[in-house]
Amino acid sequence: MGNREALLAGARKCLLDKGYARTTARDIAGAAGVSLAAIGYHFKSTQALLDEALAETMAEWGEHLEEALSVELEPGTGPYERFAAVWTKVLASFEADRPLWATQLELLGRIAVSGELQQRFAGSIRGARMGMAPMALGDTDGVGDRERWLAGSFYQALLTGVLAQYLMDPEHALSGPDLAEALRLVAEGGAGEKRDGRGEDPA
Repeated sequence: MGNREALLAGARKCLLDKGYARTTARDIAGAAGVSLAAIGYHFKSTQALLDEALAETMAEWGEHLEEALSVELEPGTGPYERFAAVWTKVLASFEADRPLWATQLELLGRIAVSGELQQRFAGSIRGARMGMAPMALGDTDGVGDRERWLAGSFYQALLTGVLAQYLMDPEHALSGPDLAEALRLVAEGGAGEKRDGRGEDPA
């Protein structure tokens, strides 16, 4: 492994261990086993190195997300059951890969203030929306691009919000069935009875 690759690997480790804001050039050089001068030589700046490491981490996160959203369901499974099954897997991934998921929220903060990162990730984010559509809708044959876009965008928005809530208060994180019930309540205007006491204030 060359110094450039070692620096990227060290930066990614630091991102997962310490986060973007708390990682220093010295941290990265120590994790990579190379000199501080190597960062400037290969990446010009620590920020450029961290941004490159974030991009690699984003790609890995995409693979984990694709795996998390891949759910085998019986034919004829209803939309709420599909929704609950998908989100049960996603929440399990939150727990299993917490540092990787937490890094995604830091990435959003970086994208918000970096025009370069916005340009870099805009296309992949749009692609992710369309890629999530089958997880939301099941078979998308005959489904128009606008419908796929809306369904995938809804899943992506929900993913960010559920992740933020999970990281801040995992003890009261909603389960997959909880989220499906919440969706049903919103879609049906609160119709139906509470199940097993759900809907009570969890505090």
